[in-house]
Amino acid sequence: MSSSRSSYDKIFQALESHQNWFANSIPLIASENIPSPAVRETLTSDFGNRYAEGWAGERVYAGCTYIDEVEIICFDLAKKLFNAEFADVRPVSGVCANLTVYSAFTDPGDTMMALAIPNGGHISAARKEFNGTAGLVHGLNVEYFAFDRENWNIDVDKTKEKIKKLETEGKKPKMAMFGGSLFLFPHPVKELSEFLKSEGIIVCYDSAHVSGLIAGKQFQAPLKEGADAMTLSTHKTLFGPQGGTVLSWNKYAEKIKAGAFPGTSSNHHLHHVAGKAVAFAEFLEFGEEYAKQVIENAKTMASALNDEGLNVLASKLGFTESHQIAVDVTQYGDGGNLEKDLEKANIIVNRQLIPGDIQAGRHYMHPGGLRLGTSEVTRLGMKKDDMKQIASLLGRIIVKKEDSVKIKKEVEGIRSSYQKVHYAFETGTPAYKYIKIR
Repeated sequence: MSSSRSSYDKIFQALESHQNWFANSIPLIASENIPSPAVRETLTSDFGNRYAEGWAGERVYAGCTYIDEVEIICFDLAKKLFNAEFADVRPVSGVCANLTVYSAFTDPGDTMMALAIPNGGHISAARKEFNGTAGLVHGLNVEYFAFDRENWNIDVDKTKEKIKKLETEGKKPKMAMFGGSLFLFPHPVKELSEFLKSEGIIVCYDSAHVSGLIAGKQFQAPLKEGADAMTLSTHKTLFGPQGGTVLSWNKYAEKIKAGAFPGTSSNHHLHHVAGKAVAFAEFLEFGEEYAKQVIENAKTMASALNDEGLNVLASKLGFTESHQIAVDVTQYGDGGNLEKDLEKANIIVNRQLIPGDIQAGRHYMHPGGLRLGTSEVTRLGMKKDDMKQIASLLGRIIVKKEDSVKIKKEVEGIRSSYQKVHYAFETGTPAYKYIKIR
C-alpha cells in the first residue's frame, strides 16, 4: 500500500474513531455543542464548494441564486431571533465577528476596554503581549475593566473611575467590549452603557458563549440594554455549525458589512451559512425550552459538585446564571492534570485560568481551575438527575481519586441512553453517527 493511501485511510479511521468516542463520552466543554442531523446535512452540500463574495444580491460571482435565497433567510431569522435591526451572518467564527466590529468602529492605536483573561476575558479581546486578536491583529491598546472578584463581575463604579483616569492620561477608550470566555453572570451593560455613550465610547458585547441563552430569553438582552453591536458564535449555547454573526442597528449596517467583506473575509463558508439558518429556525421553535434546561442543569450540577467537596466558585451568588460552572481544583491538583484524568474516564472538560492564578505563578497549561458546561449534554436530553450523577463521577475522580478506567465503564453505560439530539425538528439519526458518503 502506498504511503498516500495509508494516510488517506488513517484520516477516515480517525474521524470515525472520534465520533465513536464521543458517542460514549460525557461532553462538558462549555464552548461546544452537537448540531442536529439537519445542520450536519447542510455541511455536506455543494454550498461548501462555491464562492459568493459580497452581500446577497450584490455578489462578485454568478451561480448564487440559491445561495442568496438561503443567506437572506439566514439573516432574517437572526434578526427575528435576537430582535435586531441588522444582522451579518458572514463572519466565519466568533473571533472574525469580533474583528469585524473592531474594523467597523476602531482604528489601530485606539484603546478598548475588556476583561482580563483570568477574570473571564477571551483571547480575541486581549493585548498584543498575549498574542490577543485585538492587540496583535488590529493593533488596539487593551485596558481592563475593573473586576469585583466577590461578585464575579465587572465593577461598575471602579470602571467609571478608571475610564475617567484613562481620559486624563490621553488614553480615552474608543470601544468597550463586554462578554467573555468564563461567563457565569450577566454583565452590567444597562448599568454602564449610558455612561459609556456619554463619553463617546462604542458599546459592544461578545455573546459567543451565551448567544443561545440570550436567544432563549434566559440571560440578558444586550441590544435592548444599550449595546451598539453584539457578536455571536453560532455553536456553544447556540447549536449551529461553528461560525460567527454580528447583530446591530441599521445605522451601523454599512460599517459592519465592510468590516465583514472585504475587511475580514473573502468567501464566507456558504455551507455554514446554510447550517446557521437551520439552527436559527430550530432555536426559534425550541430555544426557550432548551435555554431554561441548560441553566437548570448548570445550577444543579454546580450545587451537586459543591456537595461532593469541590470548591465551586461564586457559591454565595448561586454558582452560575449561565451554562458554565467554574471549579477551583487547587486543593486536589491542577486543572491541566485533572483534565487528563477526566478524559481517561471519557469525561471531556477543559482547564481554566481563574482569578489569582497569575499571582500564584500558575499558567494556562496548569491553571487552578476547570470550566464545565451543560450545553451539549442538555442537547442530548439530559436533565437535573443526570447532572447529579455526573457530579458524583467528577467527585470520585477529583476528590476520592478513584480509577478513571473503572469510571469510564460507568460513563459508557450512562451515555447508552442518550444517543439522539433533542430540541430539533428531526432527530432520528443518532447524534454522533458517522455518515459515510464516499
